[in-house]
Amino acid sequence: MNGWTPAQIGNRMIYEGAKLRVCQETIYRYIYSKEGMAQELWWYLPEHRKSRRPRRARKRQAPKFDRDVSILFRPDDVAHRRQFGHWEADLILFKQKLGQSNVTSLVERVSRFTVLLKNPNKRTKPVMGKIMKAVRDLPHLAQKSITFDRGSEFVSWPHLQAEIGTQTWFCDPSSPWQKGTVENTNRRVRRWLPRKRDIRTMKDHDLKMLCDRLNNTPRKCLGWKTPAEVFREKMLEELR
Repeated sequence: MNGWTPAQIGNRMIYEGAKLRVCQETIYRYIYSKEGMAQELWWYLPEHRKSRRPRRARKRQAPKFDRDVSILFRPDDVAHRRQFGHWEADLILFKQKLGQSNVTSLVERVSRFTVLLKNPNKRTKPVMGKIMKAVRDLPHLAQKSITFDRGSEFVSWPHLQAEIGTQTWFCDPSSPWQKGTVENTNRRVRRWLPRKRDIRTMKDHDLKMLCDRLNNTPRKCLGWKTPAEVFREKMLEELR
C-alpha cells in the first residue's frame, strides 16, 4: 500500500469486505498525530506532505451560461438575417491606466443600427442594467434577442430574459467571429474611440452623436442605404 492515499486504503477495505475498517479521516489524523509524525508516516503518502493542507469546503458554482442558450440553438432565421429585431452585444475596452470606464455596443443584425452605452466599470449588474434600459426604450418588435460572448460582464443575462422577454444567446468560448456584426461595428467605432481615448469625461450626448453618425452613413451591405433607413423600413414591415 506504499503510495496509496488514505481514501484508496479505506475504500479498498470496504470493497474487500474487511472486518476491520478504517475511514480515510482516521488514517489522516493518525499520520499527522504526534506518534505518526515521529514515525514519519507522511512519507508513505503519494505527495509526501509533511503537513496537512487546511480543509476548505468547495463551493459548487452554478453554470453561468446554460447549455440551452448556446448559439448552436439560435434559429436559422436569426443566423441568416431573415428576421428583424435580433441584436449582438460586446464591450469596447480602453487602456487600463485610463480607468475602468468602457462602452457597450449593441448592433441590430439586419439593419446594422447601433446603440452605444457608457459604463463606469465591467461589473455585470451595471452593464446589464444599461442594456436592459436601452432595450426597454426600443420598439417591442425590435426586442427579440441579443447574442453575447461569455464575458463575466454578461452573467446577469437571466434578468434580461425574465424581465423584458428578450431571448439571449451566447457564442462558444473564444469565438468572436460568431458575432461578427458587432465586431465589425466596433472596428468602425474605434476610428473615434481608440484604445488610448480617455472616455471618463465623455457624456451620453457624445455617444449619441457618434451613434447618429454611424446610423446615418450609407453601407454597402445595405445597398447603400443607411442603418437608420433600414431600421425604419423593417419596423414598418413588422407592423403590416
